[in-house]
Formats: sequence, C-alpha cells, structure tokens
Amino acid sequence: MSVAYALNFSSTVSGIFPVLAALYNYKYLDKILKIAALYFLVSSLCDWVLEFTKRVTTNNLPAIHLFIVISIVFYAAIYYYAFFNPFLKKITIILAAIALLIVIFNIIFIEGIWEYPSMSNTVLGVLVIFFSLAYFYQLLNRQEFIHIEKQGLFWINAGVLFYYSINLFLFMLLRKIIAAHLEDYFMIHIITNIIANILFTVGLLCKPQKTT
Repeated sequence: MSVAYALNFSSTVSGIFPVLAALYNYKYLDKILKIAALYFLVSSLCDWVLEFTKRVTTNNLPAIHLFIVISIVFYAAIYYYAFFNPFLKKITIILAAIALLIVIFNIIFIEGIWEYPSMSNTVLGVLVIFFSLAYFYQLLNRQEFIHIEKQGLFWINAGVLFYYSINLFLFMLLRKIIAAHLEDYFMIHIITNIIANILFTVGLLCKPQKTT
C-alpha cells in the first residue's frame, strides 16, 4: 500500500468522524449544527461513492458536480441561520443563488459534466470563504461575552475557512497542473480535508454555552 493511497483512504474515513460526533452529541445540537451534521453525512457518503465509483468507471466527475450544487445549498442554509444581521441573511441568499447559476451554466456550457469542475469548485470556495470571514467578524463583534472556543460553529467555521482558503488555488489550477505532478498537489487537498474533518468533529462535540 502506497503512502498516497493510505492518506487518500484516511481522508475518506475521516469524513465519518463528524457524523459519529453528531450522533453522540445529537441532543445538544442546535438547528444550525444539525444542518451542518446532515451536510457532513452527505459529504461522507459522497466521498465513499467517489471511492467506489473510481474503481468501476473511468469518469465519476458528475458526482462531484452534483456535490458542489448540494454544498452551495447547505452552506447557504447554515450561514443564513448563523448570521444575525438581516442584511447578511439577504446577501447569503443572493450570493448562493448567483453561485448556483454560475455552476449550472458551467455544467451546461463551459466545462461540462464530464470534466473536472475547476470553475464550479472555485466559485464554491470564494462563496464559502466570504461566508466564513463574515461569520468570524460577527462572532468577534458580539455584544455579550462568550467563549468562542466553546462554540461548536466556531470550530466548524474554522474548518471551512481552513479547507477552502488552502485549496482555492488548487481548485482553480487543477486542470492546468501537469498530470505527472497531479498526485503531489492533490496531497494538499487530502491533508487539509483530514484536518478540517477533525475541526468539524470538535465542533459537533461542543456542549451549548450560556452567554453573559
């Protein structure tokens, strides 16, 4: 077993950790964390589908296109409920709708469903980075005192920002990277995915905190 294969499989397995954490801590999860937990379940299932289909088909890229669409919808829901400011809520819906239109246009007219969705992944990355930075700004400017490190969504948001900020340029350039070096660059995605799943797991294990 090669190191690359072992890490790739570990990345797929790590997607189960947030799901198990959500099941263990379910009674303490609020509405937002339950939506996030459902998304992590879908994400883990998608990882396993990709892991299986790459062994039986030469092209499983349509599943990635579909997952990007699902991701936009879930992230829009998560941050819509996470934002307190009505303006940010409206911006969340508007930006998510624009992102969906770009992704659908890309599937039909530009990259196609059988090619790696570099543009769609880039759009998703930019969208989610904006959401996560806006959430951190909101969190750090709340009037009441809170222990942000004890807030489950803080850790989940940190994982989201970490994953997409590091992988954004990889998504943008993946189709232009020489095939001989593709595996080396994709290791970045694998490692950041494992770390992000650990952060998601920590977030879903947090107990609710009282504000003062």
